[in-house]
Amino acid sequence: MQKARPPRGFRDFPPELMILKIDIVSKIERVFQRYGFDPLDTPAVEYWETLAGKYGEEAENKLIWRFQDPLSGRWYALRYDLTVPMARFVASNPGLQMPFKRYHIGKVWRHEEPQRGRFREFTQCDADIVGSPYPEADAEIVNLVLDVMDEIGLGRVIVRVNDRRLMAGIFEEEFGIRDPVPVYRAIDKMDKIGAKGVRGELEKLGLSASVVDKIMEVASIRGSMAEVLEWVSSRYGSNPKVAQAVGHLEEMASLIDDKRVVMDLSLVRGLDYYTGPILEVTSEDLPVGSIAGGGRYDGLIGLFAGRDVPATGVSIGVDRIIDGGLEAGIFRAGKKTVTQVYIVVLDRDVYSYAWKAASLLRSQGFNVRIDLSRTSGQVQRRKASKMGVPVIAFVGRKEADSGTITLYSAATGERVEARLENAGKALERLLSG
Repeated sequence: MQKARPPRGFRDFPPELMILKIDIVSKIERVFQRYGFDPLDTPAVEYWETLAGKYGEEAENKLIWRFQDPLSGRWYALRYDLTVPMARFVASNPGLQMPFKRYHIGKVWRHEEPQRGRFREFTQCDADIVGSPYPEADAEIVNLVLDVMDEIGLGRVIVRVNDRRLMAGIFEEEFGIRDPVPVYRAIDKMDKIGAKGVRGELEKLGLSASVVDKIMEVASIRGSMAEVLEWVSSRYGSNPKVAQAVGHLEEMASLIDDKRVVMDLSLVRGLDYYTGPILEVTSEDLPVGSIAGGGRYDGLIGLFAGRDVPATGVSIGVDRIIDGGLEAGIFRAGKKTVTQVYIVVLDRDVYSYAWKAASLLRSQGFNVRIDLSRTSGQVQRRKASKMGVPVIAFVGRKEADSGTITLYSAATGERVEARLENAGKALERLLSG
């Protein structure tokens, strides 16, 4: 018999993991809303031409799930991220009030080889600001992501910042590199293969030794935003693109003022659509790599709208945060149910009274479970205990005759008999104890 399991790179989330995930996502969502971002959702499936030409050659040829509709013959694709669908939405809704601040929490799909920390289906939590070209928008994204990390209990984070204009001004114009993409890809491997490995990759590109030395010098620069910007300005400040980026980043730095933000000139970010400041977030608490990333993409929406619309944002990888947090012992997936009270029916002939009690407590906002299997009271209590339900409510002939309910706290062992109309107050006290 074939074993029933999800495809490679996909996974199930049992209740204990989903309860944890919902809790973390709700904390992220609260921070998003605190900053004035509004929710948005888009379809999981887009026309292939919507995604084509937005992510780069590797993503298009290997990583995007695409398929042909056998009826119409038209090509479709599963969304690769939440940014391009948002860009398509903005372009098709020209009446939006700007700046348009939206957040989107949803699944995306990547057709890549599954490995530790990488799945073919995962959840992203995105926040984007559309319509502001100014440094304050980029600074707000950085502050937002720092507050998110604090909210979910990851205080020891590092936000690395760079700017695509700096890279273009230095590598393309100062160093004379006509095709910088292979250079960027080599630098992007710094964390994986180290400086020696990156140097080897650059040498394979046929670059001269002097150019490789210059690239390695730039890629090794890391420190506070003020320190790095001073270094860049002293060497390449006469370059117009560099000067523009430095001015933008200096204004950002004045609005962030957090020592967890560093400037790292080896930061590249892989997606082709970035045009300005870029960022990547890692945590010293988690045994995983990047847990969030983003940047400015002023040209993306224009591919749909026919005019450039400034935009900046960040994407948070909630599944990677959960997996790393569980491995590091920061999170616990011990809660098996959201049920607050389990009604144990001791006698079948009082079931209608127990049903009434369940309905009353539910109407008061409690999460209530009642026996649906006609098992004995002992079996019901065992189920409630195994699930970790905090309060057990017993209903037998005595309770039905007296219009009461008996509540038992699994945590303290306290037993309370309350009138049914007062059961909510008694239950609330037991749950808070």
